[in-house]
Amino acid sequence: MDKTAIAAAWQQAGLQQLPPVVDKLALPSILLTVNPSFETALQLGQSKIGGLPDLPASVSWPQLNGAPMGFVAQVQLADAHTSDTTGLLPANGVLSFFYDASQQTFGSDPKDKDGFKIFYFEQPAAELKRTDLPADLPSQARYRVCSVGFKNDLTLPLQPKLEIDSLQWSETDQQKYDSALQGLTSSVTHPINRMLGHPDTIQDDMRMQCQLAANGVADPGSEPDKVAALSAGANDWMLLLQVDSNQSVAMQWANAGMLYFWIRRQDLAARNFDHGWVVLQSE
Repeated sequence: MDKTAIAAAWQQAGLQQLPPVVDKLALPSILLTVNPSFETALQLGQSKIGGLPDLPASVSWPQLNGAPMGFVAQVQLADAHTSDTTGLLPANGVLSFFYDASQQTFGSDPKDKDGFKIFYFEQPAAELKRTDLPADLPSQARYRVCSVGFKNDLTLPLQPKLEIDSLQWSETDQQKYDSALQGLTSSVTHPINRMLGHPDTIQDDMRMQCQLAANGVADPGSEPDKVAALSAGANDWMLLLQVDSNQSVAMQWANAGMLYFWIRRQDLAARNFDHGWVVLQSE
């Protein structure tokens, strides 16, 4: 899928207003291809999904309410850099992702800030240590290791109107768009793991959810003034990492769902990964 094919599909669907804004809607992404592997086949700091994390000696295994979190993935940024056409990610270092082993952190409550952890390690991989899983980590959070490859991919939003406020858009346009999008993505197969770009959303758009929960809003209906003030910043949130369910490596997010790690653009630029957020969606 490239921008020329996308614009042609929109034109054919009768969405003449979209081809002129294809650059705003079709966002570059890094697709993570995965293959089951073995820890002994992977070098320290190498990108992986599942398995054992490579951590500095000074970093303790993250916990939630005294219980260990599950290790989801680590990304060697030097490897991802060649596919990062946006230049948004750091060129070096390792990102490491952990998540609530009980999968009760959904991302809609301010308290969910304790249910995940994103680490950014700048030290050389040789200074990391492969860390065994805690003995009390539940079996359902012991994911088998996969090696990771990277390649460029273009992504499209589910609702163009959310990306461009000034877009002239109707319910009929959305129906035409849904049909065109289905045709453009019909060849995509699971698992779909990616960094940056538009997420493969299962339910609703997540950016407002991230904006409100990360800023302490538990019940939007009870704080309309605060919600109104925060709404303008919702589109500052962007996908950092999406991890799909994958039965072959015992990774199942709720009901065949996906786990999404989010970050604000300004926090990514400042390398403030402690300010990220997480959302779990499923069918």
